[in-house]
Amino acid sequence: MAAQLTDDELSAALSGDPSGFSAVYSVISPAVLGYFRARGVDDAEALTQDVFVDVLPKLSNVRGGHSGLRTFIFSVAHARLVDYHRRSARTPHFTEFDPLEDHRRSGSAEDEVLGSMGGITSALATLNDDQREVLVLRIVADLSVEQVAGIMDKTPGAIKQLQRRGLIALRELVKEKDHAAS
Repeated sequence: MAAQLTDDELSAALSGDPSGFSAVYSVISPAVLGYFRARGVDDAEALTQDVFVDVLPKLSNVRGGHSGLRTFIFSVAHARLVDYHRRSARTPHFTEFDPLEDHRRSGSAEDEVLGSMGGITSALATLNDDQREVLVLRIVADLSVEQVAGIMDKTPGAIKQLQRRGLIALRELVKEKDHAAS
């Protein structure tokens, strides 16, 4: 059987004595905690604390002895439970992100940039692989001839020649498009 509050502890609590409140808390808080746990509250301890924070300043107004005090505390607990459920209903429930469940797809940043360059991707596709690689590394990546030569394992002269031939091919392609558009 649960511990009971003595008449002295009850009168001390109702008169505002801290030791009386401590006794009320130690006797009644386990029942309030059990009430919240039975009703499915996630953080029942925090809600129990909230109840007694609300009860403390109002203890001097309680009437009806032991049963009046219990009724008052559980009426506050019930109000807190209703508030908790209302808040839970309005609060979105968060779940872990699962990339396998995410069906959204988007292109890479590189594809978007190259696509927004006015058809440069299709123009580069007309070049051979080495010419295209040299132009992208030299112009887009802003690398020097020596750096590109090191990356592609070619001589600086070969890189200059590939760049020259690639630019000539692109110039011819632009001229063809200009003549076709006229």
